[in-house]
Amino acid sequence: MEQIVNLHIEKLPEGVYLPTSEEIPGLVAQGRTITETLEIARDLAKKLFEVQAGRKISPEEFLKQAR
Repeated sequence: MEQIVNLHIEKLPEGVYLPTSEEIPGLVAQGRTITETLEIARDLAKKLFEVQAGRKISPEEFLKQAR
């Protein structure tokens, strides 16, 4: 199921993009381009939804994969 999530994307002085979302606590990522940033944020949002719903991976496994 697809969901629409609002992202706030900020360009940092280092030249990278930082997406966050008030709708998904914990969604903070970083990308070199807008496209890469959106892809990373999309993947992270899916994982956060899976953890929240108790499917597929545990919070511990999620944190291991995020590192």
